[in-house]
Amino acid sequence: MDRDSFREYIRQSEPDKREKGYLWHTAIGLQAVDGLEPSHYLVNTAVKNIEGEITLDEAQQLLNSYYAEKPENGRGSRTEEADKVSVRIAQALSEKAFSFTPNEYISIHKKLFYGIFSHAGKIRNYNITKKEWVLDGDSVLYGSASELRATLDYDFSEERKFSYKNLSMDEMIRHLAFFLSRLWQIHLFGEGNTRTTAVFFIKYLRRLGFDAENDIFAENAWYFRNALVRANYSNIKKGVYETTEYLELFLRNLLLNEKNELRNRSMHISREYSYSPAEKADIQTQKSNIRRQKPDIESIKTDIKVKESSVYSTEPDIERKKMDIHRRLTDHSEIFFEKTIDHIMILYKKYGQDLFFGRSCVEEITGLKSSRASELLKLMLESGIIAPVKGHGKGKYHFT
Repeated sequence: MDRDSFREYIRQSEPDKREKGYLWHTAIGLQAVDGLEPSHYLVNTAVKNIEGEITLDEAQQLLNSYYAEKPENGRGSRTEEADKVSVRIAQALSEKAFSFTPNEYISIHKKLFYGIFSHAGKIRNYNITKKEWVLDGDSVLYGSASELRATLDYDFSEERKFSYKNLSMDEMIRHLAFFLSRLWQIHLFGEGNTRTTAVFFIKYLRRLGFDAENDIFAENAWYFRNALVRANYSNIKKGVYETTEYLELFLRNLLLNEKNELRNRSMHISREYSYSPAEKADIQTQKSNIRRQKPDIESIKTDIKVKESSVYSTEPDIERKKMDIHRRLTDHSEIFFEKTIDHIMILYKKYGQDLFFGRSCVEEITGLKSSRASELLKLMLESGIIAPVKGHGKGKYHFT
């Protein structure tokens, strides 16, 4: 069963399954903030819990036994971390008890990461920076190690004194975004900060009377983290200022069931990612005009390439295909890496649009492991870059 199928449980009318589906979908989805992917074993275990076959405690015991008997299953991939933290998040969210205190916040980190991080439940004693994709490699200025506990106490004190009485929903959401972004920016812990903050915030929302049981956190975890980054970053020289607008869109979808489009590239500080659709179309037209004005030598090169083996694509075709692949991936995926395009282009140069290939071909040509090759095929298929081929066995595809 694919983890995305948990959303079907959320839509069910049966309360118990709906609630458990939400817990697991959120718990597993939040691993994406650190680029982690839980195992199929964890997903299957979660389904057993949702179906009432085992309890959450039994799910945790099964998982502990699984890794105790076969520790190599998660070695080097952080899969074990993703699995164990997922079940712990599900447990934390299933608990109704909650106190709005700094100690509660710290205890959640300890519950999620004991046995995984040596500093679980401990305040970091060193300063940190983190290169962020959304900031073009720059970092947010996180809390100073010497002031972390004092800053945390102050933010909690200010929030306790704040009154939501007579506020409109817009005003509430704006304030919640501000509090959440400041809590996250302290970055109390060396690792696991975003997942801890998300769990604490969901429980706090419940205390305030909000129903936050939908799939927003699960399906937009990476957006959630990038929105927190943008809420705490300014670069006046580049004309970039901290803003909670993206976080507010996320919260409006969470609390008001709005359908605001949540795209990571819209938050990127580089103009390369922030052009409007009209500007992009104009730029593409300009590029096309420039290409048409190139010397005739380009036509000669093209003619030469056409005479090569039909198994390989011509250079102009490759460039067009690369642009098309980049566009499709950008439309489909919230974030992808240039290495992904490199792998796809290697395959395209080999097979063109006439020949078909399968997972073993992807492994052989790109050097990817079986699981990563399957993920690449899935991404290409979902974004329309490839299509299934019938009549040649299961799992064969060709470029579109």
